[in-house]
Amino acid sequence: MAATKEKTVAEKLHHLYELQVIDTNLDDIQVLKGELPMEVSDLEDEIAGLETRIGRLQGSVDDIESQINRLDGVMQDANGAIEKYQRQMDEVKNNREYEALQKEIELQTLDIQLSEKKQGEMRVSLEAKKQTLEIATERLATKNEDLERKKVALEKIVAKTEKEERKLKKHSDAARKNIEDRLLKAYDKIRKTYRNGLAVVGVERNSCGGCFNQVPPQTRLEIGMHKKILACEHCGRILVDEEVTNPAPAAKAE
Repeated sequence: MAATKEKTVAEKLHHLYELQVIDTNLDDIQVLKGELPMEVSDLEDEIAGLETRIGRLQGSVDDIESQINRLDGVMQDANGAIEKYQRQMDEVKNNREYEALQKEIELQTLDIQLSEKKQGEMRVSLEAKKQTLEIATERLATKNEDLERKKVALEKIVAKTEKEERKLKKHSDAARKNIEDRLLKAYDKIRKTYRNGLAVVGVERNSCGGCFNQVPPQTRLEIGMHKKILACEHCGRILVDEEVTNPAPAAKAE
């Protein structure tokens, strides 16, 4: 089995630049999408949190209303007992029975007063909970509208770019297979360093196409010789010359 032919530096640079062009086109699609994917994700998280909070608030409202209703029952029972004791007072035969009934009426009256006080406190708390619930519900409705609008906008962009993005990703994967692991790791590391994702740049007007600092004449000469892969001494990006960035068209066969 024949050994795999070692690629020349010129070929390596060509493959690196080819990958950079493809990845830059992919980056342009992400720029077109802008912050929408992140905004959609953040809104979905915020909506989930609001829904959880609304659920808890609604649970608190239901619980307070249940307690208020229970106290209504306590007061109704107390009023019924008072009416019964008052009827019995008309039939008492001595002061001892009268005083006993009077004490029961006082206790039932106290229960009513305590229940009314508790209900008053609960209604204040209930009103506050309902106001908070209303605000949270309105906020949820607004966030859902925002989410729907951003989803529609994102879906339009995705529909417009999906085919091209899929094709570019396929080309990127194929291009990466032409590059040795060591160079790929360096390329990916440099791309992550800069927001514009440029790891391989041309020398333009004697300057680095990434950071625009001057490239020394000796370095420019060595870049053109294609004897080794050189990086900008200022930003670390891989530098290529016009022969790589603008290759001459292949000669046609006679």
